[in-house]
Amino acid sequence: MIKVLFVCLGNICRSPTAEGVFRTLVEAADLQDKIQIDSAGTSDAHVGKAPDERTQKVGLDRGYDLSALRARQFTAEDLDTFDYVLVMDKQNQADVEDLVMELEQLEKIRLLLSFNPSAIKEVPDPYYGGDTGFHQVVDLVESACKRLLIQIRKTHGF
Repeated sequence: MIKVLFVCLGNICRSPTAEGVFRTLVEAADLQDKIQIDSAGTSDAHVGKAPDERTQKVGLDRGYDLSALRARQFTAEDLDTFDYVLVMDKQNQADVEDLVMELEQLEKIRLLLSFNPSAIKEVPDPYYGGDTGFHQVVDLVESACKRLLIQIRKTHGF
């Protein structure tokens, strides 16, 4: 089982969007028995809460039901549990890297948009902006997650 974790600050906008998008792609490829997916936030501010209403609305409009997801905080144990730790921005990356105890853990951490061939390297946080930001998050995440799935399939032979 390959385990993939998406990480942002609060786990109510970007990372649950990535979890929902990637889960949909994995299920469409009938690989849910081979790939486990989760998301977390570096902050504990929203633990137990559903994704932001705007995140859910834009997600649902694009075919992703995020309503069952609940925020949780990233832990040091996640670095041992997950094969891929995909962060939304460089601050998330720095926060996660602060918990690294072994070199192989560091090698698991990547910016999600490193799988996206665009000039944008970080998924912007839409929380304090308008609806346009939430649409941009889905656009960026969809593109990166499609390429992530291709890479995982090539790397792991399925």
